[in-house]
Amino acid sequence: MKTNGHDHVIEVSGLRRVYGGGFEAVRGITFHVERGEVFALLGTNGAGKTSTVEVLEGLAPPAGGRVRVLGHDPRTERAAVRPRTGVMLQEGGFPSELTVTETARMWAGCVSAARPLTDVLARVGLAGKTGARVKQLSGGERRRLDLALALLGDPEVLFLDEPTTGLDAEGRRDTWELVRALRDGGTTVLLTTHYLEEAEGLADRLAILHEGRIAAAGTPAEVTAAQPARITFELPDGYVLGDLPPLPGLGVTGHEVDGAVVRLRTRTLQRTATGVLAWAERAGVELRGLDVRSASLEEAFLGIARAASAEAATATATGHETERAVAV
Repeated sequence: MKTNGHDHVIEVSGLRRVYGGGFEAVRGITFHVERGEVFALLGTNGAGKTSTVEVLEGLAPPAGGRVRVLGHDPRTERAAVRPRTGVMLQEGGFPSELTVTETARMWAGCVSAARPLTDVLARVGLAGKTGARVKQLSGGERRRLDLALALLGDPEVLFLDEPTTGLDAEGRRDTWELVRALRDGGTTVLLTTHYLEEAEGLADRLAILHEGRIAAAGTPAEVTAAQPARITFELPDGYVLGDLPPLPGLGVTGHEVDGAVVRLRTRTLQRTATGVLAWAERAGVELRGLDVRSASLEEAFLGIARAASAEAATATATGHETERAVAV
């Protein structure tokens, strides 16, 4: 479906997911994924990532809202969606006694126009493990096999649920390169991950979930730009923080002092850094350990999670106060 000139391959509007007992894991989220982009869903355990992806994969019905994948309902119109998608679950659960080739051949029988097995296994780094039984594979190798099977049908849309869990550093980098190559070839990728550097390096756009709601969304740069940058340095002997120009005038929004080490937070990084360095030049001193950097996605993630938790706690406290007032 095209909206405002964009090809929205995945559309989610007001999605809710409720489990038995009334627990609402996903609470009315809305986002879209465009053709040929990598979109990452981030969040702590229990934030609603996997619950959302399972609905998109057609594995579970929504309790409310609307979901479309390639213009179809992935559950009620599964026959129109499944042949065009690839799914990598957190745990494949393949028969342990089958070899890698036997497992791939079995899976290929369920896929329309499967790609050559040797090509796919080589692409994920399992060319040397074709005769090994699944039970003999390491955790990382099993994840490679999961990915290979998700790619067998040459999917237009690829769902990756924690794709690099259990992989070593080399395997993680190889997977990243593969995802980039798939994206460059026009495949749309939606992934969940606990590795924030993975999302920062791969995702064109992302959404951070917190307690079933989207707490922030946008490009990695847009999400991190909402958090303050920081400048860290060590004051020279004989100097204290008060010797610097007034911090508000430098654009500093917060600071910490640990002995001689000063950490400044700012939303105007160039202005603050220029002011600090100009002061050091005028004073004729060297700022040892100087470190100037924008916020990372990890810092943004933690800041958003803390803010959302504080907001929820305030709302709960306000609700309790209202209940007590009504009771009185």
